[in-house]
Amino acid sequence: MSNGTIKIDGARFLLTLDPERRIIQDASILIEGQRITRVGKASELRGVEADRVIDATDMVVTPGLINAHLHISYASATSGMFPDSMDPGDYLADTFRMSLAMTEEEEYYTSLLGITEVLKYGTTCFLDPGTTRFLDACMKAYEESGCRIVLGTHVMDRPGASDFTVNTPAEARALTEEVIKKYDGALDGRVRAWAMALDVDHSSRELLTTIKEVADSHNTGLTLHCVNGPDSVQYHLEQFGKRPIEYLDQIGVLGPNVLLAHVIGLNDAEVDCVARTDTKLVMCPPAATKMGAGTTIHGKLPEMLDKGICVGLGNDSGNHGSVDTLRSVYLAAILYKDGRQNVAAVPAEAALEMATIQGARALGLDADIGSIEVGKKADLALFDTRRPEWRTLFNPVNSLVYNADGRSVDTVIVDGKVVIENHQPVFVNEWELIQRVRGIGEDLASRVGISHPPSWPIV
Repeated sequence: MSNGTIKIDGARFLLTLDPERRIIQDASILIEGQRITRVGKASELRGVEADRVIDATDMVVTPGLINAHLHISYASATSGMFPDSMDPGDYLADTFRMSLAMTEEEEYYTSLLGITEVLKYGTTCFLDPGTTRFLDACMKAYEESGCRIVLGTHVMDRPGASDFTVNTPAEARALTEEVIKKYDGALDGRVRAWAMALDVDHSSRELLTTIKEVADSHNTGLTLHCVNGPDSVQYHLEQFGKRPIEYLDQIGVLGPNVLLAHVIGLNDAEVDCVARTDTKLVMCPPAATKMGAGTTIHGKLPEMLDKGICVGLGNDSGNHGSVDTLRSVYLAAILYKDGRQNVAAVPAEAALEMATIQGARALGLDADIGSIEVGKKADLALFDTRRPEWRTLFNPVNSLVYNADGRSVDTVIVDGKVVIENHQPVFVNEWELIQRVRGIGEDLASRVGISHPPSWPIV
C-alpha cells in the first residue's frame, strides 16, 4: 500500500461515469493522497511525475464497483453447502443458525475472506445490512483490507425471524445510536454507520419510525429488507389496509436517506411512492433468481429506472453464488430483456451505472465515489484486457457487462491505496486465509449439526 502520489498511465479505456459518461481512450489519472487530482489523455499528463506509476496499457479502468447489499460476515464459511431444492425458509433458518453460532474470531476470519474476494473482483465499497455480530473484531478486517464499508446492527421487535435478538423500540434506539456514534466516520472516513432494521415484517410502526428518527438526526441512512413477497403483502393488507411500501410511506419512513433491499414484488402504486419520496432501492439478482423469487415476472426494474428511481445492485451473500458485483450487473442487464421480451430493457450502460454512480447515490456517497472525476476519492478497478474474454474490444461497456467478470481485475485502489496488485491481495496471505476459513466452515457445520451432502455419491 502507498500513501504517496500514484499515476495510472496509458489506460486503453477509462470509463469515467462522469455526468457526460465520457469514455477516455489512452487515458491517465493522477492520485494524490486519497483523491483524484487529474484525469485526461495520457498525452496531457505526460511528464507528470508520481511516487508510483502503474502501467495501464491494455487495461480498462472503472470506478470501484459498489455492492449495496452484501452479508459479508458468514457466507465464506457456509457457501456451496445448501441444495437447490431446499425450501427458502429452511435455507434461511440454517444459514442464520450457523452465523449466530460463530465466535468472534471466526467472524473476523470469514469477514476478511469475504472482503478479499470482493476486492479481488473490483468492488471497493459495500453495505453489510446488519448481520455482522462482532463489529469490534471485524473492524480489524475492514482496517487491514482497506475496504470502504457501510455497516450497522439490525434491530427488530417482532419475533419469528430465526433466533435474532428482539429489541424494544427504546432498546433499538439506544443500540442504533451507539453503533452510529462509535463507528460512523471511522478508519479515516472509510466507514459509515447506518440505522438498520431486519425487515418490514418483523418491525412495529414504533420501531420503524424510531430508527428513521435516529437516521435523520445523525445525518445518516436507514436500510431494511423489503422483498414484498406474497405473505408480506397479505399481512400488511390485512393489518393496515396498505401494501408494505404504501405502509412505510404512510408512517413517514420513506425518504432520500432510506434504502430498501430486494424490492421484488412492488406494484405500480408502490413504485410511485418510491419515486415521489426519492427513496433508494437495491436489487440482488443472484439471490432473487437462485431463490426462485420471480424477479423477471414481478420485478419492476425497467419501470423503476424509467421513473428515475435510484437503484443499486447487491449480491446478498456468497450462499447465492459468487460475490462478484459484475455477476449482478450481468443479470440486471439480461433478465428483463427476456422477461419483457424487449432487448432495449435495462441497457448495459444502465446496469453498469447501478454498480457505480447509482450505487454511490444509493449509499449517499456519490459526492466522493462512483465515478472517476477530479476531487473524488481514488477508488478504482483496473481490468486486464489481455484475457480472451475481452477480445475483440469494440465497446468497453459491452465487453465489461456481457463478457468479462471480476477475475480479470488486475489492480484495485481504495482511498488512494493499492489493495489488489497483479490479481492478488497485498494485505493478507490468501491461501492461508482460505485454509483457515475452510476449517471454520467444517467445524461450524459439525457444531451446529447441519449437513447437506451432495445429491450425487462421493466415492
